[in-house]
Amino acid sequence: MTSPSAAVLATYGRSGFVEGVHIGHAVVVDASGDITDAWGDPDHALMARSSAKPMQASAMVRLGLELPSRLLALAASSHSGEARHLDGAREILAEASLDSSALQTPPDFPLDPIVRDAWIQSGRRPTRIGMNCSGKHSAMLATCRLRGWSTHDYLDPGHPLQVAILDEVRSLTGDPVTEVGIDGCGAPVHVMSLRGLARAGSAAVLASADSPERRVADAMREHPEMVGGADRDVTAFMRAVPGLLAKDGAEGVYVAALPDGTGIAMKVEDGSARGRQVAMAAILLRVAPDSASRTVLEALASIPMLGGGRPVGAVESPLRSPTD
Repeated sequence: MTSPSAAVLATYGRSGFVEGVHIGHAVVVDASGDITDAWGDPDHALMARSSAKPMQASAMVRLGLELPSRLLALAASSHSGEARHLDGAREILAEASLDSSALQTPPDFPLDPIVRDAWIQSGRRPTRIGMNCSGKHSAMLATCRLRGWSTHDYLDPGHPLQVAILDEVRSLTGDPVTEVGIDGCGAPVHVMSLRGLARAGSAAVLASADSPERRVADAMREHPEMVGGADRDVTAFMRAVPGLLAKDGAEGVYVAALPDGTGIAMKVEDGSARGRQVAMAAILLRVAPDSASRTVLEALASIPMLGGGRPVGAVESPLRSPTD
C-alpha cells in the first residue's frame, strides 16, 4: 500500500535526465532497537516475504531441527536453483525419509536466468524442487517429521509448525503480528513493521552463540552462496561486508544486520529489485565498517542503464552519505 510519507529510495536516469523514481521506506536501528536513521515511515507495515526466512528457520531450529550449517543456510534461502541448492534440498528431505514429491512449492524454473535458460534448452520443465523456496520447505517437512506432525498440511496457518513460526516472528520483531497472508510459495507470510523487521535482524546477530536465531545467522554468514547464489546481490553483500547478515525478499523488501547490532530494513513500494539493491548498497556505504569492500559496494550501488548497447545512465540511490 502506497504511503504519502514514502521517500525516494532510488532514481533511474538516462542521458542526464531522471526518467523515474522508486519510492519506499527504509530504517536503520542500533543494537537497542532505537532508530538512528530513517527515510519514509520507519513503522510502515509490510509483508516481509522472504526476508522473514531467517526467522522461519530459527523457529525450526528451536523445534529441534539439526542441520549442517550449509543446509541451515539453505533453509533460510531464496536460492538460485544451482545444483548445490537442489542437491541440498534433496539431502534435507532424504534425512527425513522424504523426497521432492512431498514438497508443496508451486512448480517453477530456477530463479537464476542462466540456470533457467539451461533448463529450458535441455527440455526440463518446472519442478517443485526448482522453486527458490524449496530449501525452506524441505526444512519445514523435516521439522514436521522430527516432531511427529502431519506433513500433508504443513502450510496450513493452524499447523503446529506455522503456529511456532508465528510465535518466533512475534518474539524477534517485537510486533504483535496479527495479520497473516499466503506467500508466493504457499507458506504463511506475516505483516510486521519495518522497524520490527530491522529489530529481528539485529536480535539475530546479537543473540548468544547457541541460540536458534544466532545459529541461523551464523550459517547464512558462513555460506552466503547458499542463501542466494553465484550472481545474486544478497550473496555479494555478505561477502563484501565482514559479518553481515542479509536477506532479500520479494516486492522490494530487504533486511540486513551488522555484527554490532546495527539493523537495516527497507521496502520499495513498487517492488523493484533494482531499487532495493542500490538502496541497500547506499545504506551500507554509510554504516558498514572500514573492513568492508567499498569497491564491491560501489559496484552494487549503481546499475547501468543502456542505450544502443552502451551505458547512458544508471539506477542509483540518493541515500548515500554526502561524503561518498
